[in-house]
Amino acid sequence: MLSATVSGFALGGSLIIAIGAQNAFILRQGLIRRHVFVLCLICALSDALLIGAGVAGLGSIISRSPTLITVVTLAGAAFLATYAAMAFRRAWRPAAMVAGSPQGMDLKQAIATCLAFTFLNPHVYLDTVVLLGSLSAAFEGRERAAYGIGAAVASFVWFFGLGYGARLLAPLFARPAAWRVLDILIGVVMSLLALGLLFSLGSAG
Repeated sequence: MLSATVSGFALGGSLIIAIGAQNAFILRQGLIRRHVFVLCLICALSDALLIGAGVAGLGSIISRSPTLITVVTLAGAAFLATYAAMAFRRAWRPAAMVAGSPQGMDLKQAIATCLAFTFLNPHVYLDTVVLLGSLSAAFEGRERAAYGIGAAVASFVWFFGLGYGARLLAPLFARPAAWRVLDILIGVVMSLLALGLLFSLGSAG
């Protein structure tokens, strides 16, 4: 049981920590201390839901549905490109953001954006449902469940650590120049991810 849990935690953590759109969004919200708990909870619970589906065997169904993957990929690319444009626009006129200030999205906008980053990213399904789900086949019964729980716990640890740990960087981001650099990096990451999704469709075709 313990070995399966540790295996799930290690693999889940290695997949989640990779730089991506969701992590960049949580980092930025953590820096301005806006809706951090709710957004981290949404990300972690979403991962837990998808991991559970993968461990239950949904991965094989998704992997056999190229149409579904194509639709999600196109929608994800469009969303990432839009958010990249927003980040570059913020970088054009940066401002130092005070922690807890009313700047940024309201709660509904933040939740909608968070859900879009989560469910319009085909890599989320490939990592959590397909990859983690297929590797769980090495375990049986309660060990398989423990593997899934370990992967889900890794998601909770990472997102809450990122969201609340971001405030340690607050002194650095008291200057507008720091926000300009961050938003440029976010814009570049989002643009590359969007292009990568489109390229993956071209390669598959």
